[in-house]
Amino acid sequence: MSAKRLYLVILMLAIGFQQASIAQEKPPAPAQITPATAELDPQLKVNKDALLNGSIDAATVMLFHDDPKAREILLDALIQNENGPARMAVCKAIIQARVAKKTIQNDQDFIEPLLGILNTENDAETQLAAEATLIFEYDKIRDSLEKIFTDPNKPAKTKINAIHALKLRLDMKATIRLIELVDDPDKQVSAEAENALHSLGIPVGEDPQTRKQNINAIKQQGQVAFLRAQLIRQDAQMRKERAALDLWQRRYKLELDKRYESISEDAAKGEFLATYLVDPETVVRLWALDKAYKWRVAPGSKLPEKLSPVLIKLISDSDRDVRLITAELLALMPKLNSASPLLAQLGAEQDDQVKTKLLVALGGACSNAILSNPAATISPEMKEIRKQTLEWAAKFLSEENAEKARNGAEVINKLLKRDGLEPKEVDKYLVMLSERYNKQKDNPDRTLRGELLSEMAALCAQDSTCKVNAAKLFENLFVEALRDEANFVREAAVDGLAYIDKTKALKLLRNEFINDPSLILREKIIALANAVGGKEDLNWLAEKIGANSESEPAWQAMLKIFNGSDAGVLKEWMDKLILQSSKVKLSNEQRIDFLKIAEAAKGNSENKPEIRKRLAGLYYSTGQYEQAEAYLSILYEIAQTPEAKKAILPNLLDACLRGAKPERTAELVKSCLTEGDLDPNSIIVQTIDNYFSKPPVGTDPSEVLKVLVAIKVPQGRPQWNQQLKGWTDFLGKAKELDKPNQQSS
Repeated sequence: MSAKRLYLVILMLAIGFQQASIAQEKPPAPAQITPATAELDPQLKVNKDALLNGSIDAATVMLFHDDPKAREILLDALIQNENGPARMAVCKAIIQARVAKKTIQNDQDFIEPLLGILNTENDAETQLAAEATLIFEYDKIRDSLEKIFTDPNKPAKTKINAIHALKLRLDMKATIRLIELVDDPDKQVSAEAENALHSLGIPVGEDPQTRKQNINAIKQQGQVAFLRAQLIRQDAQMRKERAALDLWQRRYKLELDKRYESISEDAAKGEFLATYLVDPETVVRLWALDKAYKWRVAPGSKLPEKLSPVLIKLISDSDRDVRLITAELLALMPKLNSASPLLAQLGAEQDDQVKTKLLVALGGACSNAILSNPAATISPEMKEIRKQTLEWAAKFLSEENAEKARNGAEVINKLLKRDGLEPKEVDKYLVMLSERYNKQKDNPDRTLRGELLSEMAALCAQDSTCKVNAAKLFENLFVEALRDEANFVREAAVDGLAYIDKTKALKLLRNEFINDPSLILREKIIALANAVGGKEDLNWLAEKIGANSESEPAWQAMLKIFNGSDAGVLKEWMDKLILQSSKVKLSNEQRIDFLKIAEAAKGNSENKPEIRKRLAGLYYSTGQYEQAEAYLSILYEIAQTPEAKKAILPNLLDACLRGAKPERTAELVKSCLTEGDLDPNSIIVQTIDNYFSKPPVGTDPSEVLKVLVAIKVPQGRPQWNQQLKGWTDFLGKAKELDKPNQQSS
């Protein structure tokens, strides 16, 4: 079922409701037609010339004009066979007046000219003329239509066109006449009447007698009952046809999907979409737009250049949804040279939602065009576009509608941040923003309040050319907004203050807002401390450690401060952070990070041995044996007494073994063997024995044994030699036991 047929069904349903509920008054006497030779008013002549070129607007103006000559021009246009566009413009103007429920004075003037169009062969003209006759009640034109049906000299085509005029009416008498026409001797007329009845869901009847019974049944129903039954039938038929249409549309789009997905190259995909973006069917253009939109929003994607001119043309498409999606897509493509056509369509657009999306797209396109060129080289045309865009944005900003106001503020922000505007112009729009925000302060819509403040804050950022003036105007508003109940508003206020002066903002915020209910706001303050914080921020930052998502940012801020601190501050915080009894629950890795900073600090030499001892212990306990070995070796070398060295040696040797440093292991063992034999109770032997019993993953015990065997042992070390033999036997057996496992694997 075609979309055109579905449209007609819907149209007839609307007509039925209108005719059932609205009774027209008895028309006044016909207007006097002014002679064609009379001189026309200059404006009327302009309208006449426009009408002759097919202007619907001109026809509409003259349709309601008081001058009788205007009516004469319209009637003359309807009877001129050689100017189809003018005829169609008059018909469309009459149709629009009916839809808008506007009263046309002396409408009976149009009966004969409109019905006269039914004689033409042009289907587009006859269909519009038939629809235009709906301004009359059926009784008003019934006799004129009847003359067409009963005139034996009238062509079948004219009678078929008249049947179309009957079919558009949900009128009992018109339907009865259609049933009677099924018995017309002209087979073409009879067939067309039957088809019209089928399309309306009216039973035709197999023979004249049955049809006569059907007519009597309709008459007995009466007009109201007939309309009710007909509306029920039309509604069922409409649902059926809509379902069928939806089914075929889905099938068609699925086929398009398959063809589209089968194309691998971007250029070929672009060619494919370009073809369907200009398809005459709206549903197909919407399908192609949907594909283009998804392509554009995919990460790292870019639409082919070939689609750019096609998309720009769709800004003024006849379909509202096409224009809406096109505007949304162009908002994602600010580098496209679309500012001028977007501005033109913004002025012509009637749909509020589309208008809003057009402004957003225009703001992006205009901002990008200005950003792409130095202020001195911006063309006069682009300056004018920016000027008009700002004026549109100001209109949107003043609207009560939250989305419009937000988008107006967003566009003003984009265009004020760029250079090239006169200072007084900049100040004018900055004041508009502050006034709109002040107006919103007592409004329950907290979201818009925050969004406005957020745009104002962005104008204070470093990349804004008006940041100085914006800061002067907005700073007090930001401070005041810190007391707002809405989290979003307070968060935007912090952004604004941070853009103006981070140090000043942190000084204000650390006193009262570090425990604000908003996590986002608290994280913003922590970020400020990371950027410009000092030792006075360490205490409150330390309280954040371990507090969910604030913990890591707070710790990073502390590390940043510690990096710039002197030895005195680091010493003060050593016990606060490192001792197990500390209230600040750091992880071992965090303790290591702090100790590394403390170790590297200037003027901290007296604390280095203790710092390195703690680092060695932390690295060893966390399994970072290579780093542990490095620090233990330093401690071992600087140990002042044999007892101190002896205390360090077991962990140092174990770190060497587990850190895969066999040569260093051999050096330590050789040093011990120089002093004497190593019996099984020796801590050295026990450490090595523990390693061989359970070597860590990634280490090779055989390499360790090899370097131990290679040590040149002084005479008189029997117990050590016995240990070596035991380890050799143990590792050999372990290899033998492991062979079956290796073969099976």
